[in-house]
Amino acid sequence: MISPHLTRPLISLRSDDRPSVGGKAAGLGELAAAGLPVPAGFAITTGAFRHALQALDPDGAIPRQVGGLPADDDGAIADVSAQVRSRIVGTPLPARLRDEIADAYRALPHQPGPGGPDRPGGPDRPGGPDRPDRPDRPTGDVPVAVRSSATAEDSGSASFAGLQDTYLWVTGADALAEHVRLCWASLYSVESVTYRRHQGVPEDGLAMGVVVQVMVDPRCAGVLFTRSPVTGDTSVIVVEASWGLGSAVVSGVVTPDTYVVSRVTGEIVKRDVATKLCHHQRNPSAPGVCLRDVPPALRDVPCLEDGEILALADLGRRVSDHYATPQDVEWAIHGGSGPQIVLLQSRPETVWSSRAASPVAAPTARAFDHVLHRLSAPGRTAAP
Repeated sequence: MISPHLTRPLISLRSDDRPSVGGKAAGLGELAAAGLPVPAGFAITTGAFRHALQALDPDGAIPRQVGGLPADDDGAIADVSAQVRSRIVGTPLPARLRDEIADAYRALPHQPGPGGPDRPGGPDRPGGPDRPDRPDRPTGDVPVAVRSSATAEDSGSASFAGLQDTYLWVTGADALAEHVRLCWASLYSVESVTYRRHQGVPEDGLAMGVVVQVMVDPRCAGVLFTRSPVTGDTSVIVVEASWGLGSAVVSGVVTPDTYVVSRVTGEIVKRDVATKLCHHQRNPSAPGVCLRDVPPALRDVPCLEDGEILALADLGRRVSDHYATPQDVEWAIHGGSGPQIVLLQSRPETVWSSRAASPVAAPTARAFDHVLHRLSAPGRTAAP
């Protein structure tokens, strides 16, 4: 049976929709519904994935074959996963699904085109890094980001986070359909299959949603943490930023600027401006991004002003308050009529949250009992 919902607008999604659209899509819908700035887009549902896989593999051979792979047989995993990916990428989408995706794509709003200063400010403020020339795009061909949204992704355990693919600057309905298949195929990457085999995750019922969002052409981007990723301190918000697309920060290609904001005073209590030698920008000749050098005059220049740092910290507070748990948030700032911050993803912080906070000592009726317990501990001898 074909699912009645093959695509859904992001604004209609909530956290409870995770099984039908995946963690990333459900999280973005939740943020948008809370009034936080999220680029417009839609989700391709897990039902659409199952519909396409049923047409491709009506006998269910793929989950049986992948599910039978030994976790420690790297060669077999590589061979089988490559075969499955090839089948998914090489098989056209079912007609109804292809048409519904194309209709949702054509309904997306247009972002302002390139032009104007990359960085607002007076003549003493440098602009953002030079950007490649872009040919005028046909009306209706909105550049989009195509991002995997696994059903276990962006959860407290973040089981599948980072194991599937994202594609940027995809333009046109035909290219979108191709990159949806590529996203689905990444569910069968060597890394993803190996992880599932080691964790004993069953293949039956496995599915993936896909997020399609209007592409943001940022002046700068990065991540923010609503608790310190170094110390676990929840009284601060840490913002990391660099020129261009945030993929350079997330992938570790560039050392970002780092700013620490106190939740107590609302002040910037620490700043570390890094030397930013390179940045990710749109590839002018194909979908995706390219790595370019940052102009020398901008390498040691802060890519955020104080007002932007504080605005990001405020958004981070709103996100963590909404979820009532510390969050890791991806963001970007783009120009147009003025600098605008958008949130691209939020997931629960997992490193410090997963560490059990066991007490140093069990509580006792009297403080002096701690002294007596320590003096009588095994192996302790009396002083001469």
